[in-house]
Amino acid sequence: MNKTFLLGELFCGPGGMALGAKLSTPQKSAGSETYSISHVWGVDKDPNAVETYNANGLGEGVECDAIAFIDMGKTCKHKTIANFQKITALAFGFPCNDFSSVGIKKGFQGKFGNLYKAGVKAINSADPKWFVAENVSGIHSANSGKAFTKILSELEGAGNYGYNLTINLYKFEDYGVAQSRHRYIIVGIRKDQNVKFEVPAPTHINAHISVEEKLSEPYKLPVLNNERTIQSSRVADRLLFTPPWKNAWFLDKLLDMTPSSRRIALSESSWYIAKIAPLSDEEIVNRIKACKLNCTKARMSHIYRRLHPNKPAYTITGSGGGGTHVYHWEECRALTNRERARLQSFPDDFIFIGAKEQVRKQIGMAVPPDGAKIIFDAILMTFASIKYDFVEASYQKYKPKRL
Repeated sequence: MNKTFLLGELFCGPGGMALGAKLSTPQKSAGSETYSISHVWGVDKDPNAVETYNANGLGEGVECDAIAFIDMGKTCKHKTIANFQKITALAFGFPCNDFSSVGIKKGFQGKFGNLYKAGVKAINSADPKWFVAENVSGIHSANSGKAFTKILSELEGAGNYGYNLTINLYKFEDYGVAQSRHRYIIVGIRKDQNVKFEVPAPTHINAHISVEEKLSEPYKLPVLNNERTIQSSRVADRLLFTPPWKNAWFLDKLLDMTPSSRRIALSESSWYIAKIAPLSDEEIVNRIKACKLNCTKARMSHIYRRLHPNKPAYTITGSGGGGTHVYHWEECRALTNRERARLQSFPDDFIFIGAKEQVRKQIGMAVPPDGAKIIFDAILMTFASIKYDFVEASYQKYKPKRL
């Protein structure tokens, strides 16, 4: 007997979580019941993301504000959660801007802070058997920790039965994603289902996939979204004097070094002998002075930061100006969108729709499909009563309380 969970998704983006669900492995219980997931619809406000979602056959994507989708149909092309296909599972990665550790944490006071309520409303409306919610690691400390407690309390009490929550900070590099991406995942199982979800054990904790391993594999077919950014000569020089894993602020340190120490530091770069060693000490100093950033505020660590060939990437982001585009460990350039998509675990045949910066946003805001698949697989095994390796959830301190 097939028991297929019909999954709907709010804030679906280009479909990272949807692809993870599509790739999930059906699980057969001892009673010969096969549990699987069918991703039936997704909702997002970004028209390009919805086009991407639909272009990859991930379900019916609808361009719409999530709150409006739940509350009123006319603003969503007459589509509401009530007249969509009935769902038995829900996913939502509510926008993280106001909880992110990059920039100012506004929490509930920010523009996006209360969008989690769309998920709560959807649960109240559909009463799914389970849900998956995703957000950045910074949500834990927003509003002095009160924001996360309030969100968890509302999720636990949602629907007709309430939900047992398993809350864990997933480090996706420990699960085979070639990127250091840390996200809170909340799995809620409806209390009448009588099953307990456990956090799947990391699969790559001592065997991280490096960026060189991930990006050096040749493309097996012509790929889209692989256009290179044309770097100015000043940016190219800035990267020339930036060794792997260092950032723009390293150039200030170089200027404070003695000539011999400076050359030792620069020799960490594989291109040192060919491109830097022939330069005189004076030429090196003058070129560094000409290309370095003159900034005393907001010195974020990822600004013009190069990747390291033997490590997972630092976190791929979807927004930001100059210096935030993630930089090749050896070549003096930013990564292409296709390379960023690989580091997010999207397959090379996944199609992204939109202009280059719009695609960059979609990729950076997405949930890595490979990471999502691991969580969905664990949910299916949970319902099929199949044992799997697990670890204790990282967030144990939650106690519902009225704020």
